[in-house]
Amino acid sequence: MPSSRPLSNKVCVPNAEIMLLPATAFALEPGEGRAWAVESGSQLICYTLGFHHLEYVSIVTCGGESSTTLEEFKKTLAFPSATCSFGDLAKDAASRIDEQIVLHGYIGTRRDASKSLTFAELHDMHLKSTVQLVSTPTKGVDGSNEAHQLLRNIEDHTPVAVSGTVKARKAPKTTATGDHSNVLITGAEIKIEKITPLNAFPRDIIMTEETVFSPEQRHLQIRNDRSIRQALAFRSKAARLIRDELCTKHDFAEIETPLLFKSTPEGAREFLVPTRAAGQAYALPQSPQQYKQILMASGIPRYMQIAKCFRDEDLRADRQPEFTQVDLEMAFATGEDVMSVIEGVARRLWAELLDIGDLPEKFDRMTYDEAMSKYGSDKPDLRLGSEIVRIGHLLPQDLVMKIGPLNDPIVECIKVPIAEDPQETRKFVNAFMDSPEAQHFIQNPEGQPGIFIHNSRKPLQGLQPFGFEAAEQLEEVLELEDGDVVVIQARKDASFSGGSTPIGNLRLALHKSAVKQGFLPAPTGFAFTWITDFPLFSPVVENEPGQGGSAGISSTHHPFTAPKTPEDVDLLLEDPLQVKADHYDLVVNGVELGGGSRRIHNAQMQEFIMREILKMSDERMKDFAHLIEVLRAGCPPHAGIALGFDRLIAVMLGRESVRDVIAFPKSGKGEDLLVKSPTKMTEEQLETYHLRLRT
Repeated sequence: MPSSRPLSNKVCVPNAEIMLLPATAFALEPGEGRAWAVESGSQLICYTLGFHHLEYVSIVTCGGESSTTLEEFKKTLAFPSATCSFGDLAKDAASRIDEQIVLHGYIGTRRDASKSLTFAELHDMHLKSTVQLVSTPTKGVDGSNEAHQLLRNIEDHTPVAVSGTVKARKAPKTTATGDHSNVLITGAEIKIEKITPLNAFPRDIIMTEETVFSPEQRHLQIRNDRSIRQALAFRSKAARLIRDELCTKHDFAEIETPLLFKSTPEGAREFLVPTRAAGQAYALPQSPQQYKQILMASGIPRYMQIAKCFRDEDLRADRQPEFTQVDLEMAFATGEDVMSVIEGVARRLWAELLDIGDLPEKFDRMTYDEAMSKYGSDKPDLRLGSEIVRIGHLLPQDLVMKIGPLNDPIVECIKVPIAEDPQETRKFVNAFMDSPEAQHFIQNPEGQPGIFIHNSRKPLQGLQPFGFEAAEQLEEVLELEDGDVVVIQARKDASFSGGSTPIGNLRLALHKSAVKQGFLPAPTGFAFTWITDFPLFSPVVENEPGQGGSAGISSTHHPFTAPKTPEDVDLLLEDPLQVKADHYDLVVNGVELGGGSRRIHNAQMQEFIMREILKMSDERMKDFAHLIEVLRAGCPPHAGIALGFDRLIAVMLGRESVRDVIAFPKSGKGEDLLVKSPTKMTEEQLETYHLRLRT
């Protein structure tokens, strides 16, 4: 017989779990209101006696924290399998009345109506659907008190397995169930018979609809923010559709290419992976570009991959050091073939995921020069209007000279409608020009912008500096109305290079600010366009890695892009900067979703571009020796494209940043704040990889 001793009315055992047992299991002496415990091995058998009867008996497992942890974990190893999904229950709840089922999910809000009646929400594992649990312990039924007490004491957000009986439920007055769910199963509820907690949610974490978690708690961000979970689910569906469209409909083969590559100068900085061989390192691929071209020479006619890529670049809202792209290549194909396939992919994605089935059969096209002239950007948002107009020929010469320090500049102009009242427009302009984002435009070395407001109550409608004739012509050309902002900007009279012009950037900034302040509605819909005829080469920009040549120019995209026409091939020796590339970018709503090109498939031509045009050294040419050799083996003509998958999902969902559609994005400093990467290398690691820190 175990020894017994009286205890205080409150029995405290750290990390103990109480399991209530039926009173008939023990025969003990009555004692009004006294708490007792009987030691039995590693357990305390605790009970409270009322007047001449036993009220409650419980077993408390002892033996220290580690023993309790092991016992609790063992219980979770044999949790029952789910016999029904929330979706199935929602579809045919009426036919399941009185059926015994097992559900898995998370405990939500609990309400104790009385000591013998408790309600609780159970959210499904996807946190999309909710069913009500009800608990009423049945007198004399083994285990009913146990389940009831567990439900009353379990913490919200705890994962559980629930066994119970489906009961009919009257429709509630409200279907609001909080941020965790969007479907409330109203036709049924579950009368619980057993509940198995699988991992208690800690009390020190406060999680409500209003809780904002930091990036260091990304797991809780995802769990508590339905929009993130929806984005990740949307991303998964998009990947499946892309694979089906390419592989099933167009007979592409999905092929994985290596992540441990070699350093080759393709235009962006690389991440190096040191090896234990002194002085040797892999490089993480900026893209699978060279491998997919090798596949074209290997008899693989159509390749695709949803690929991980890495670039050591400055981070922006639409950039991450590691990112995902939809990568494809087609043998015996031109850019026209590639664009046609991608248009089909886009139409299917928009139709099946966004229910937008009216995308055009052929997307609009615009040359690089046209985009830069009309919108000041090689990725224009066509929804905004406000096209750029050249007005230098309309202006008096003395005004042109006052615009900026340039001699004989190109003078451009845009109209941005703001408010009908010129005074309201003036307030907007003053606030914008005083803001930090305007300083870049004010400090433009080619001259700051001139900003005017059309006002019919002022002389020459507020355009006095233009003079009578120019003001009249400008009003007619721009179709000005009261409250319109007129912006003029000078730039050098030279061929376009780069991705934007100052007036193009100002156009976007003014529109964004006007939308933010409520002067203009936010643009809606999707405007697709292909940008074509990029320059094959661009002047080398300071601090850009380029391709390592000494010619003072670099490939605008990468050195494998082919010239567009025979005439462009002839220009290579005469004026490389005038050569057009057979390159194409897909732009949607001002976002470059991706770019592709027809490749140089001839080894001699590829070597000519690298040696004679880019002036790569013999040492640098060795980095591409493998590719030259591959092309030499009768590689067929081929073309391809890479779409930024993260950007694609962000655009489709209307998210500002790709971070909103990536499960574990890096911060602006390239850090994963949850797992604390990157980490500092230890002395042992440095020695293993033959590295030494500079001091």
